[in-house]
Amino acid sequence: MPRSSHRLEIRDAERVFGPDAGLFGATLTVAPGEVHALVGLNGSGKTTLMRAALGMVDLHAGGARIDGVPVAGLPRGAWSRVGHMVEHAFAYPDLTVRRNIRLAARLHGLPDPQARRAVDHVLAALDLERYARVRARLLSQGNRQRVGLAAALVHAPRLVVLDEPTNALDPRGVVLVRELLVARAAAGAGVLVSSHHLDEVARVAHRISVLNHGRVIGTLDPGGADLERTFFRVVHADDESRAPCAR
Repeated sequence: MPRSSHRLEIRDAERVFGPDAGLFGATLTVAPGEVHALVGLNGSGKTTLMRAALGMVDLHAGGARIDGVPVAGLPRGAWSRVGHMVEHAFAYPDLTVRRNIRLAARLHGLPDPQARRAVDHVLAALDLERYARVRARLLSQGNRQRVGLAAALVHAPRLVVLDEPTNALDPRGVVLVRELLVARAAAGAGVLVSSHHLDEVARVAHRISVLNHGRVIGTLDPGGADLERTFFRVVHADDESRAPCAR
């Protein structure tokens, strides 16, 4: 596998769904050890960009690479080092929490008993131990979200892609996810996470990129004051610049 300074690299990605829907030349990178947050208004293209990063949508132009390898040609062994949760937290409804997470571990190549140890670890890390024997269909929305996150992280991936991972979580769950993402980055993983909560991502992100109308239009300083005001100023400036030549 070729060496790369990026866990994830997306260059000039285009995927057009309509006159103002999709990606229009989006470029973004995630380095090893970095938490890179992606923020934007609804419909800005965040989920589409994440799906493109994982090969879930075909691009009309541009491309995505994971550890230097084009996503379309990424070998099976490399995919086992990727963890993701995009759009929905998936769990088999009639399997228990433990069985769901163990199945994710095995699908990502962890052998027994390593898989059992990894499942025990992530159950504790996300405070899911009390629900280990509960079928997923009986869980609250927030706990289903935790199961989806556990499945994405159980195998200690080198690249993590999470679409609004804390949107259904209570404050305790938000803190637990934050700690897990910081730990993954400290271990050398690259983490791409989207969110509507600027104050939350600022607690973990090394970089914050702003997406608008399918393009990355600027960055925010995670340590800066009044991130919301800065965010809206950046978006408004982009909208104003596009007005004379609106699609």
